[in-house]
Amino acid sequence: MSKLDRRNFLKKTSLTAAALATATAFDSCAEQEQERPTGSQYMGDFAAPKLETVKIALIGVGARGSGHARDFASLEGTEIVAISDLYEDWAQRSADRCKEVGEGRHQNIKLYYGDENKWKQMLSETKPDAVIISTNWANHAPMAIEAMKQGAHAFVEVPLATTLDEMWAIVDTSEATGKHCMMMENVNYGRDELMFLNMCRQGLIGDILHGEASYIHELRFQMEEQERGTGSWRTHHYANRNGNLYPTHGLGPVAQYMNLARKDDTFGTLVSYSTPAMGRAKYAKENYAEDHKWNQLDYKGGDLNTSIIKTQLGRTVMVQWDETSPRPYSRLNLIQGTTGCLAGFPTRVALEGGVEGFTYNHHSWAQGQEALAALYERYDHPLYKKLNESTKNSGHGGMDGIMRYRIVESLRTGTPLDQNLYEGCFWSAVGPLSEKSVAEDGIPQAFPDFTRGGWKETKELGIIS
Repeated sequence: MSKLDRRNFLKKTSLTAAALATATAFDSCAEQEQERPTGSQYMGDFAAPKLETVKIALIGVGARGSGHARDFASLEGTEIVAISDLYEDWAQRSADRCKEVGEGRHQNIKLYYGDENKWKQMLSETKPDAVIISTNWANHAPMAIEAMKQGAHAFVEVPLATTLDEMWAIVDTSEATGKHCMMMENVNYGRDELMFLNMCRQGLIGDILHGEASYIHELRFQMEEQERGTGSWRTHHYANRNGNLYPTHGLGPVAQYMNLARKDDTFGTLVSYSTPAMGRAKYAKENYAEDHKWNQLDYKGGDLNTSIIKTQLGRTVMVQWDETSPRPYSRLNLIQGTTGCLAGFPTRVALEGGVEGFTYNHHSWAQGQEALAALYERYDHPLYKKLNESTKNSGHGGMDGIMRYRIVESLRTGTPLDQNLYEGCFWSAVGPLSEKSVAEDGIPQAFPDFTRGGWKETKELGIIS
């Protein structure tokens, strides 16, 4: 939104005076919703003191956490000091991998396992600088809060938390302790997502009006993970909750393209609807015995959820989630501006006046191998160009490695993180807000202002090289 301030945008898009008054009233209401406690500090552009070596502890080293352990151990300026997991073999496996890749830096890793509360002992005994949390969703908030109270920066897998009360508790703890709490949204570091951010910042699609974000990923096979692994606990979420339970992979990048909760605009309200809940029960019936535990669940969560966010400026974001239906993977990743559109799955670009060398106008997409090669050459993000070769084997096409590199680099240089505390809360808040909207037949739900008005002074995420 480089050319339009908040009030001018409302006028230029022909919104009514009533909409302007509503936005103003929402500003006031949201900012008064929570008072920042005395002695706490706003964390929007927070930069922690430099750390020459980042001492890292990890909680949870299953499928996701084991990758974090290996890659953080490979980065210069890190020391893996402790690992906690329920299972001894998983903890030992990650410790061995850290020692293999760490060039002698990780020889004294303490292991904590066998009890659900061993992670607390780990925090108090080892006093890490940063804690990487890769556990089931219910543990994210309490573990992040305790890590910050013990003097560590918390880095949490998605979603940051599952309730608004937990998100407020995370905000209050981070602001009181002066410790980062970052939700590790790796998709923000994907090649196309970084390129789209770069193109938006260059003004290529004009003023941004609308985004589309999704997580369409058929994951019924995880129901086989019945003792360990994601399916052992995530299946119960599908049964007991009805909304968008996993919004951040699609929403995170789109929100940063749009500069939401940073300087220009912020989250306003959300409406949400879910389809009937059919797919999980059908899959369980077809694949498990009648008396199997998966056939004893009452699956309440709709197979596909569609939510629409309206920002304070009146811009819109459609957010979809479906981990059940048989269809190809997609994050949509679409951003529409006044002079063009960027879209994913497949990656393509349409610009008013055409894309030089490939299209003559906005009625045709520039897409395909030749067009994409030219677009990447012209608009690839500097971070991708810098880190692609060293991170391409780190997971998810290299986005995981770029994210981990940037976390360590920010802590070692004492610079702000690419994703701040409040962004993780806003993106995760779609979960509980969508559940409430679905339960109330689509009644709009207002986002809390986790920044307490501070978003207006928070800098946009720049193009970091």
